[in-house]
Amino acid sequence: MAKKNSAKLGLKKGKAQFTLIGKAKVNDYTYDLDKTYDSGWTSNILNLGVDCGNGNIVYAEMSGGYFPEKYKRDNVIYVHGFKEVDGKKQDDYEDSFTIDWDDRFDEEILETVGKNCFITVGVEKTDKDKTFYKDFITEYDAVAYLSEHLTDDLTVIVKGNIAYESNGENVYIKKKITSIALSKAEPENFKATFTQTILLDDGSIGKPDKEKNTIPMSAYIVDYVGKPKINDKKIDVKKNFAFPVNFEFGIGDNSELTAKQLSKFFKAKKNEIIEITVDGNIVEGAAVINITKDDLPDDIKELIELGLYTEEEALTKCAVGNTNREKRMIITKPTITYVGEGDDRKPTVATDRTKYKPEDLEFYSTFLETLDTESDEENSKSNKSDSEDDDDDLLDMLNALDE
Repeated sequence: MAKKNSAKLGLKKGKAQFTLIGKAKVNDYTYDLDKTYDSGWTSNILNLGVDCGNGNIVYAEMSGGYFPEKYKRDNVIYVHGFKEVDGKKQDDYEDSFTIDWDDRFDEEILETVGKNCFITVGVEKTDKDKTFYKDFITEYDAVAYLSEHLTDDLTVIVKGNIAYESNGENVYIKKKITSIALSKAEPENFKATFTQTILLDDGSIGKPDKEKNTIPMSAYIVDYVGKPKINDKKIDVKKNFAFPVNFEFGIGDNSELTAKQLSKFFKAKKNEIIEITVDGNIVEGAAVINITKDDLPDDIKELIELGLYTEEEALTKCAVGNTNREKRMIITKPTITYVGEGDDRKPTVATDRTKYKPEDLEFYSTFLETLDTESDEENSKSNKSDSEDDDDDLLDMLNALDE
């Protein structure tokens, strides 16, 4: 059964996409199948490394799951429909609805779903040596399929969306796979690239780093926060927020040309916000600092003590997503987009200097601070009430002495 729903967003998200072309690195830690959590949630997890050349192994992920029937929890898949535009199907993100988990293979229902809701996998060949593609509506089923058909050292092209998450102090960047297929690319054409819409203010451009031949660029990105777990409790947020993210701008061989590019497209005036979509390269290296058991979070150490992971397994797992790994997003140029229709359609740089003002930016960290303040006020009231109760108890004791 499909059910309609709607959601209101604040700041508008832009593009946040990546493309990896290279050799798939598949090992004992690539898949974690039917992993069950205390809540009962059961998921299939893929953490895939892609060797994009010159030691640049970039990791991307895919995960999804469900609650087994015995937990009596609703299992639904959030999707959207499509509309006809000039005789072509176009994803309609305003037409959102849900599909019951048990109906995820129902072809009649799937025909009503927009193309971008599906995960596309093409890692097998037909009898005619053509790539065989399969579409999945859930990550759970896509990962299960890949675990049987994606082998080490296959040349693949992996595409997906970049997601940003935060605990209020740090921002974590995740590359979530939406398609993976065989590629005929030769090693000299391997790459790891991204396209990202960023927001810049008058303090975004840093001082050149001569060693890296780049310029630090502190930017903001807009991403959606749904129902995060805060203080061990899930709360409904369902809103877009701004997140601070550090990028670099490649200087190249011509510093004078770079200065002109920065001045024209990236340098904001006071009280100005520039929205610009950029292209760039992803660089990820081996761990800068070797992690030891002492570096592991307490909950991971507990897994080792319980015998669920050996120390070696835990260290290997954590090294994959370790924040000590070199992770760089180097901007190379503004993205060219097209505006207008028909004969009026023309290319242009995807930038806007009037869309936002600094006061329009709502930060997730500020939102979390507001929650902390409310919590402190409640605790203060609670403590005051407890203190008053204590005073009453002492008064009763003194009165009892006079009797």
